[in-house]
Amino acid sequence: MNAEKRQQIFARLQAENPHPTTELNYSTPFELLIAVILSAQATDVGVNKATDKLYPVANTPQAIYDLGVEGLKSYIKTIGLFNSKAENVIKTCRILLDQHNGEVPDNRIALEALPGVGRKTANVVLNTAFGHPTIAVDTHIFRVSNRTGLAKGKNVDEVEQKLLRHVPKLYKQDAHHWLILHGRYICIARKPRCGACVIEDLCDFKDKQEI
Repeated sequence: MNAEKRQQIFARLQAENPHPTTELNYSTPFELLIAVILSAQATDVGVNKATDKLYPVANTPQAIYDLGVEGLKSYIKTIGLFNSKAENVIKTCRILLDQHNGEVPDNRIALEALPGVGRKTANVVLNTAFGHPTIAVDTHIFRVSNRTGLAKGKNVDEVEQKLLRHVPKLYKQDAHHWLILHGRYICIARKPRCGACVIEDLCDFKDKQEI
C-alpha cells in the first residue's frame, strides 16, 4: 500500500469520527490504567460495568489498595481472569504509592514495570491519558492492518512498528482509536461489513462482503 492511499484512509476515518477515544469509562489516568489492566481478554462493556461500581467507592491507588485483593475481587468478579487481575492491581497500587507518589508515570519503562502492564497497556495509557502518538495493537488493529494492507505483519510487534513508520504524522495521535473502532464495528472478524465501510475502495482485501 502506498503513502497516498494510507493518507486517504486516515482522512476518511477522521472525517467520519473527528474525535475518537476509548470506550472504557474513566476520568483520571489512574482510572484508565486500572480499566486497561482489567480489559485484557475482556470486553470494554464488561469492564465498564465493574468499574462503574468500583470507582465511586475506590478510584485512587490508596483507596483500591485499602480494599485488598479479596475486597477488589468482589467488584471485578464478573471479569475474566479476575483473580490474577485483582492481585496485579493491588501490587500496582502499592508500587504507585511507594515509587510514584500515587501518580501514574508518564513514561513507558515505568509503566511496563507495573504488574499486569505490558507494551499494549502502556501504549494505551501513554496515548489516551498523556497524548503520546503511540499505537497499541490489539486483535482488532492486527486484523484491520493485515486485512486492509495498511500494515501487514506476522505478529503485533511487526504491525505496530509498521504503523508507526507508515501512519502519516497528522493522524498518528488518533490512529489507535480509529483502527480499533473500525475493527470492532465494521471490519469484524468473521464477516466484515464491507458495504458499510468508508474505506472499502481503498482496502486491499480480496474477499469483500456486501453487508
